Amino acid sequence: MVVYAAQGDARRSMGLLWRSGAGDHSRPGPRPALSVEMIVEAGIAIADADGMPGLSMRAVGERLGRTAMALYTYVANKNELVDLMYDRTLGELPTDYSGHREWRAAVTAWAWDTWDFHLRHPWLLQVSQARSVLGPNEFQSVETLAVILARLELPAKEVRRLIGTLTTYVRGAVRLVAEARAAQAETGVSDDEWWLTRSALLQELAPDFGERYPALTKMESERAFQLEDETVPYLEQEARETFRSGLATVLDGIEVAVRRARIA
Repeated sequence: MVVYAAQGDARRSMGLLWRSGAGDHSRPGPRPALSVEMIVEAGIAIADADGMPGLSMRAVGERLGRTAMALYTYVANKNELVDLMYDRTLGELPTDYSGHREWRAAVTAWAWDTWDFHLRHPWLLQVSQARSVLGPNEFQSVETLAVILARLELPAKEVRRLIGTLTTYVRGAVRLVAEARAAQAETGVSDDEWWLTRSALLQELAPDFGERYPALTKMESERAFQLEDETVPYLEQEARETFRSGLATVLDGIEVAVRRARIA
């Protein structure tokens, strides 16, 4: 399921994103029973628990003890709500990595913080990056990484491309773990159970497997697919190790690019 952000009325949505208290109907007199803040927080709680499929204006209303119709005075529709939820949640991300003296350590800390953040809120991975929400916290998340990469003293276009590369890498890598957890919750079958059942059948149904896939068979013989911690699901452990290794490779590549730029 892919959700495209910024589908609501542009002026209204941007106003809610950028103007503190906008849409809360703040005025003299009794405090309103509902607010944009309450609705957004309820939406985030539902998405965290049930994912995007569980999110609806009706579900948010029920969580708040109201009807869906009661919400529309504050938030026009689900599309607008997703924009607000997305940007509000991004506000949880750390914004200061100045405590790390080296840029590489700062980027590594940022990457793992971003990884953990998306596992806390996996529904964010279903919000497409093709169209930005353009909210303050979304801009701040990009600003944070831009500040780290500014230490490299690269041309602005190179920094922009590195921001895209790192962001895409982290989101792509963590998506596998998020989907594995969702698959187990939805099917009731763990990744390890699923794999053991089917790998055993491979030996029966593909007796010539080793001849057909010699490179993979060689890797298996050299224990490439055996991991250390048996208490962690295989796919999740593999994903973390691959992420760590891949991140190091990406950062090595950045170092090479920096040296090349300084020589030129």
